[in-house]
Amino acid sequence: MSAEYPSFVRQAHGAPIAADVRQALLEDPGFGRVFTDHMVTIHWTREAGWHDAKVRPRAPFTLDPATAVLHYAQEIFEGLKAYRTKDGGVALFRPEQNARRFQASAERMAMPVLPEALFLQAIDELVTLDADWIPGGEGSLYLRPFMFASEVFLGVRPSAQYLFVVIACPVGAYFKGGKSAVSVWLSDDYTRAAAGGTGAAKCGGNYAASLIAQAEAIDHGCDQVVFLDAAEHRWVEELGGMNIFFVFDDGSILTPPLGGTILPGITRESVITLARAQGHAVREERYAIDQFRADAASGRLREAFACGTAAVISAIGEIKSSDGSFTIGNGNGGEVTASLKAELVGIQRGDVVDSHGWVRKII
Repeated sequence: MSAEYPSFVRQAHGAPIAADVRQALLEDPGFGRVFTDHMVTIHWTREAGWHDAKVRPRAPFTLDPATAVLHYAQEIFEGLKAYRTKDGGVALFRPEQNARRFQASAERMAMPVLPEALFLQAIDELVTLDADWIPGGEGSLYLRPFMFASEVFLGVRPSAQYLFVVIACPVGAYFKGGKSAVSVWLSDDYTRAAAGGTGAAKCGGNYAASLIAQAEAIDHGCDQVVFLDAAEHRWVEELGGMNIFFVFDDGSILTPPLGGTILPGITRESVITLARAQGHAVREERYAIDQFRADAASGRLREAFACGTAAVISAIGEIKSSDGSFTIGNGNGGEVTASLKAELVGIQRGDVVDSHGWVRKII
């Protein structure tokens, strides 16, 4: 066994959930509440590197009260999905991009970089073992790789020990009720990230900072929150957990540029590629909230949508704020949003030819 690429030990569950119980759970799994039988764990220490790779029964961790992650939040994660294809197989969508973003997040958070091949093997091992948990129809198996500082100490420095884990859960729609368009609350008081911060890293702290604004959105009857930039509080950046796009009356599309404060979404990059292939001019430019309001009022802005792994593509129908509300287009989405979503989902599930080489077949 090498320190960099350890061999996996496979430990099958001695008492997995019964098939009939599993089937009942798959009928309406919701999102993030039902979990599969197994998980992956890989340890890292400064002395040994990556080692002790296992696919084993899913079980709780026992953590010392002084475990570093509990005090200094050294933690990163990813999100991707496994899909049941029309031929009965199983496929992943661009998992190598998740592996590379995981590496970038690790570097920003002063954590060890997991080799791409080891990340991909961990995903393959878990999905293969728990393939029976993949729902049919529009469902999928959501995969959550994450890594946290596991050294027991109190001191402000990078940990000398880490644990990489992958868990999985069968999921249905991210937004309840199958809405044609979601409503979004414009946060006046809070920002998600600032220049030089961790906005481009997928770390739990970014999401923790967004939760009070998300709670505010829910209090105002909205599904999500949208943040403005921290410096001028003028430019639209991203939603609490998704990137945002704008579609104009000339067919052009705009999305805010990354610049270190916005998470480089894999769905975002895929949408840009598909939109350009469909003939749309796509600009990565800043978009002011005042212009957003004006364009929606004049009809120049026809559609807006959010995108991410969990929700894929969701039309935005209404923006609410302390300064009043405004509707985008007819409030129910539009043709461009629907077309991009249909093509993206079709590629993911094998119903549309994958001319980009994005799909990775496992089974």
